[in-house]
Amino acid sequence: MTIDLEQLLELAKKAGASQAEVYSKEAIARPVSFEANRLKQLESSESVGTALRLWREGCPGLAVAYGPVDPQSLVEKAIAISQLNSPEESELVGERTESHRAKGTEIEVKELIEIGNEAIAEIKNFYPEVICSAEFESEIETTKLLNTKGLNCQHTEIGSSYYLGAEWVRGEDFLSIYDGEYTKNKIDTAAIVKNILQRLEWAKFNSDPLVGKLPVLFTSSAATMFWETIADALNGKRVIEESSPWSESQGQIVLAENLTISQQPDKEPLSCPFDDEGNPTQFLSLISSGRLEQFYTDLSTGKILAIPSTGNGFRPSLSRYPTPDLVNLVVEAGEGSIIDLSKQLNSGLIVDRILGGGADISGDFSINVDLGYRVENGAIVGRVKDTMVAGNVYEALKQNITLGGDRRWEGSYYTPSIVLEELSIIA
Repeated sequence: MTIDLEQLLELAKKAGASQAEVYSKEAIARPVSFEANRLKQLESSESVGTALRLWREGCPGLAVAYGPVDPQSLVEKAIAISQLNSPEESELVGERTESHRAKGTEIEVKELIEIGNEAIAEIKNFYPEVICSAEFESEIETTKLLNTKGLNCQHTEIGSSYYLGAEWVRGEDFLSIYDGEYTKNKIDTAAIVKNILQRLEWAKFNSDPLVGKLPVLFTSSAATMFWETIADALNGKRVIEESSPWSESQGQIVLAENLTISQQPDKEPLSCPFDDEGNPTQFLSLISSGRLEQFYTDLSTGKILAIPSTGNGFRPSLSRYPTPDLVNLVVEAGEGSIIDLSKQLNSGLIVDRILGGGADISGDFSINVDLGYRVENGAIVGRVKDTMVAGNVYEALKQNITLGGDRRWEGSYYTPSIVLEELSIIA
């Protein structure tokens, strides 16, 4: 399924393009799924997507193809689209060649099946009444980016993602608990199984809901709600729009002084050597001890702000233009596990999973607690249902906060659990 990307660039130039770039992703995946405690489906899939972006007479055109590509047809589509657009200055990275070898361990389907069966059997050994599901996938993905200024970058990643789920039906009470991770190493489900068993134990009994302004402990899974909003506020595009509340706050204290947040694009397992415009990614000190250090940008955003691109231009999809986005947002940890943190609470709530979206750029949120637990006198006493938590992200993170030492990857966020001094709990 390999496509000659250099040929695409040559055809674009022959068709009258002054500048052009071609971006492609190729993936080979082997997913394995389990349902109702047993193996359900095996698959093997190959996919390839190619995006050609060009400028003809100053006007941009973007065309995308999936699967086998007719190079001439793709060029003609991009040219046709450029005729519908207004002129704009091309933003392309200059000459550089960069190739990164594949990192990671490929896992065969047979081994994925064995791992899945063993993990489900371990959960069922403790809780025979639960119904388990799971998905495991080993994938090889190659990203390539070339342009007419001489840029030629590519990197290949090998990794595995998986999740385990347990459903527990007790009369009219339905409980769903799931967990998973992405790794470039051999899959080790021990920690995930332990987490699921722990949460099944905490949820054995239902507790009365809490009401009022009380401390709330967000596990690493639920804490991502805060970091999504913080990442949005640090986006250079938001600064240009003046929609970020921090547009004029660089160099000022904006959060609690024990909060330090950075971008670390070389941190495994989600390392990323260059962005989708071809700029090298880099370490960024975003928030240091509560102080706003810098924003992140792509090429066009950096140009408007009169600062260099920070290497954060990423495509939301093949058919979209690059826009600022972060790689590996890392929150510096404190100390202690969820159990340790809960012991510090006289009366409070643990939020483990939220239902629906979080806050928008304003920071205001009112979330339904999908999975939560009540804490009394430092002990987790049961599951809480029909509960909401409300507040504002920026104000909440200015309070006295306690960070756990239990950092883990939640998507592209490496975050610990966090205790907020006071939030409104509504039943």
